Amino acid sequence: MDFGWADEDTQLHDRALRFARENLDSPESTHTLSRELWRRCGEFGFLGLSAPTSHGGLGLGALGTAHVLEALGRGCPDMGFVFSVCAHLLACVMPIVEAGAGAQHDRFLRKLVNGDWVGANAITEAEAGSDAFALKTRAVRDGSDYVLDGVKSYVTNGPAADVFLVYATTNPSHGYMGITAFVVERGTPGLTVGKPFEKIGLHSAPMSQIYLEACRVPESSRLGDEGAGAATFKGSMAWERACLFAAYVGSMDRQLEQTVLFAKSRRQFGRPIGKQQAVSHRIAGMSERLEASRLLLYRACWMKDRGQDATSAIALAKLAVSEAAVQSSLDAIQVHGGLGVTVEGRVEQALRDAVPSTLFSGTSEIQREIVARGLGL
Repeated sequence: MDFGWADEDTQLHDRALRFARENLDSPESTHTLSRELWRRCGEFGFLGLSAPTSHGGLGLGALGTAHVLEALGRGCPDMGFVFSVCAHLLACVMPIVEAGAGAQHDRFLRKLVNGDWVGANAITEAEAGSDAFALKTRAVRDGSDYVLDGVKSYVTNGPAADVFLVYATTNPSHGYMGITAFVVERGTPGLTVGKPFEKIGLHSAPMSQIYLEACRVPESSRLGDEGAGAATFKGSMAWERACLFAAYVGSMDRQLEQTVLFAKSRRQFGRPIGKQQAVSHRIAGMSERLEASRLLLYRACWMKDRGQDATSAIALAKLAVSEAAVQSSLDAIQVHGGLGVTVEGRVEQALRDAVPSTLFSGTSEIQREIVARGLGL
């Protein structure tokens, strides 16, 4: 594995970091998605990093996508907004890219990539969380249409989305082989978006339930064949687990930089607190977790790009990054002392944004199960 980056990769990363700092460096917004910032991201290319160039994307692989998302996470302090971008790209755009047909590409991709539209993934239900394929939402064939009925929970971008990637059961007797994906546009009769949830963190990534009541969609809305939804979702999770957490690596990098600066400037007992071994060792631990997380994540993306079985590597990376983000955020609060627990200090926000990362895209417990199975247990 080559640890160096080609000149064009470095230049794109640096441009992304500079763009995020200059255009997205604002305090965390309200519980809504800023369409202005969204369009800026579309203009730069963040919303289509791994989408084909023929539809306005940059055509990057997993490794290149992760590299740019790390820059976005480092340059933009609003992790909620960054999370919305990643969920849109990796869990909505990429399934349409990989499982969609030409007409669907023409209808959806360019608007999703350029920032005109916001995409959302709708698979989770009240009884289908970690057991993602225990779906109750049904899609019943009626002539040339399908009629969808069910309730989806925790739909990231739901309140703002123009397009929903909905997973439903078309043949319950076939289990996960009976799941089918559909692209449903906002405004389709029978689709209702619920009120935004109040969450511990990621505040500017709006999340809600969506309700499907006799929601009729044409056959052309089906993504892939009947029964192919499980494979489509598995593919999207590979992208999400491999690349989304690069944004957390970037956030941890910014957090470390800020914590080091604080430890150099904050003085107690006549010298900077960074000279106290208890503080310096805590910060060294933050650095260790950051670099280990980065290497695991880039190895997983590297394997994915080469067509290798990266299932265990991706699970290890997701597990390492998410849990490191939580622990390093606790360390940063401890180093900042009283300032660390104030909202004004903007140190505690990273912890609130990190806690959900151990749950979405598969909990830490699920990642450990995947790793264990990979070891033959």
